Amino acid sequence: MKRLLWILAGVLLPSLALAQSPAQQYVNSMAGKGPLEGTLLGIMVRDAQGNTVAEYNPDLRLTPASNTKLVTTGCALHAFGADYRFKTGLGYTGTVKDGTLEGDLYILGGGDPTIGSADSIAFKADALFWKWKTLLRAVGIERIHGRIIGDGSRWEGHLEHASWSYDDMGTYYGTGSNGLCFYENTIDYDVAAGPAAGSPVRFVQTYPDTPWMETLNYGFTGPEGTGNSLYLYTSDLAPCAQLRGTFAIGRRPKTEHFSNKFGDLTCAYYFWKNLRDTGWEVSGGYARVDRSGRIAGPDFVLQEPAGEPVEIGFTESARIKDIARETNWRSDNFYAESFLRAMGEAASGNACYDSCLVAISDVLLDLNLSLESIHQADGSGLSRNNYMTARWFTDYLLAMRQSPAFDAFLASLPAPGQGTLNVVKLSQGNRVRMKSGSMDGVLCYSGYILDRSGKPQFTFSLLTNNALAPAKDVRPVLMGFLEFLLSL
Repeated sequence: MKRLLWILAGVLLPSLALAQSPAQQYVNSMAGKGPLEGTLLGIMVRDAQGNTVAEYNPDLRLTPASNTKLVTTGCALHAFGADYRFKTGLGYTGTVKDGTLEGDLYILGGGDPTIGSADSIAFKADALFWKWKTLLRAVGIERIHGRIIGDGSRWEGHLEHASWSYDDMGTYYGTGSNGLCFYENTIDYDVAAGPAAGSPVRFVQTYPDTPWMETLNYGFTGPEGTGNSLYLYTSDLAPCAQLRGTFAIGRRPKTEHFSNKFGDLTCAYYFWKNLRDTGWEVSGGYARVDRSGRIAGPDFVLQEPAGEPVEIGFTESARIKDIARETNWRSDNFYAESFLRAMGEAASGNACYDSCLVAISDVLLDLNLSLESIHQADGSGLSRNNYMTARWFTDYLLAMRQSPAFDAFLASLPAPGQGTLNVVKLSQGNRVRMKSGSMDGVLCYSGYILDRSGKPQFTFSLLTNNALAPAKDVRPVLMGFLEFLLSL
């Protein structure tokens, strides 16, 4: 009997102590009330030793939105190392004689997501092109009697995950990644309302140029007060797109960022243009390698390649730790998907999503994490087919502390007031490093609370789904709990 009592005490006393803890009482007081009424809520807080500080439905599988990027960036840093750099090669088919390449010049994509990006960590396009021209001169190429071909075929499969919303795929945040990109595979349009409700929306493509594309304007001016519902519908199956939706009369003109499905061809076009603008002789045009391995120019007529290109050199991206920081600070879906596909290609030689998810599972297993309670569909969290639990997130964040890449991972996470956390204010915000995640009805925060020496004191995950209240009302409730944790 005494033995049984001791066993029951060992089980019940910790649970009773947790239930009576101030942190748990705080969680219980906010769950299901106010903006969280009817909302699915998963909460887990652990201390530095992994002990539970507070919990609420910690094993409920919820859609984490961009909290998924925590997993993708951490696994990429662990798999590749913080100082890894993507490589972009140059190669050619044909012969080089007396300074002339009699054949085609290839840009051999290696997955660098920053080519042509406006991001501060990326080389400006002209600076990168200067490096490529230096590689050409080093092997005696001074003129090209052939084409400039963008080859992104190193990464197989569709650009986007099949579960992404059809609307999202035409937006800047739903553009897919491939082996060779340009300007994060986006296109900028200046849009404005027409003169009256029902008239066509005014729109002008500003950058980059895509002279092979036909964009049809099916966007209309909406009545005053109806908002902005413009989407670009496009795919890599054909060089055409449709602008649909409405833009309300009375709204200020703005620049919209849409998806470019031909980043490889855009890169080839801009290098071809740079060569010609700087006095190089290029007698051919520009083209891309399509999914079948054949060559397609701006007319999209397919041709067989002349052979395998001979590589002559390569350039490198910024370090992956710097790209990871931009990914988490700006919640950059394109960078996150590029990380995921790079892991798949490196692990198996195949960048299709199925292979990528096997690769990320291998990294998680290397971190001694169970995969039974989660389902990851993509790298960015754009898919609503991602399901993770608050307990698993804290398991993962604790496990990352043992990774050689932990310092880089922690440095990649913004503090309140930074990046996508610019709307978050906490009295001791410099002690918080976390990732936000949001989409319609979803608001999530996961990360670390640091002690005063800068070491993780708490690991937390706050996940909300199916909220009818707007994020501006849900957020203060969650931040109030973090404020309480900071006071402990």
